[in-house]
Amino acid sequence: MTIFYILMLFVIIAAIIAVETKRLLSAVICVGAVGFGASIMFLFLRAPDIAITQVVVEVLALIILIRVCISRELTFISGDKEFFAMVVSIVIIFAIFLAGVRVLDTLPDFGTPVFAETTDAASQTYTAEGMQKTGAANLVASVILDFRAYDTLGEATVLFTSIIGATVILRKTSKKLLEEPDK
Repeated sequence: MTIFYILMLFVIIAAIIAVETKRLLSAVICVGAVGFGASIMFLFLRAPDIAITQVVVEVLALIILIRVCISRELTFISGDKEFFAMVVSIVIIFAIFLAGVRVLDTLPDFGTPVFAETTDAASQTYTAEGMQKTGAANLVASVILDFRAYDTLGEATVLFTSIIGATVILRKTSKKLLEEPDK
């Protein structure tokens, strides 16, 4: 669980950097780091469906936002990089990679019907007691709206947050640009 807290700290730091940076492309990259860190945290919380939703939304949003950033401002990447910044970046990427590998080690083998083998699995409860507990005529609707309501809320929150983030980053006038004097 220590890795979960490290990931949470990473997400908070990346979010602060995204808000405070003056470069648009840097803000987009930090927002992407927040999203991918959150998806790994969802895997630790045993919510792979939300993690997959987060990754899909994050990849699509990053592609669009990076394309817009490159067209809005001329960003040149030079070969002059500070050694310390490069080492820190490599260490952070390696830590995220190790966290992802650790999550993959906890998952069952591919093709293993875990829910069918476990008698107290959630799917067994849904099918056996879903109609009586919820009173819904449709078992799928009872699972989505009654048993997994918080999970559905989490997925909707991920989509809503990505839309708000894109709106904030793509606005016409930046708060940082308004504070800077005319050149």
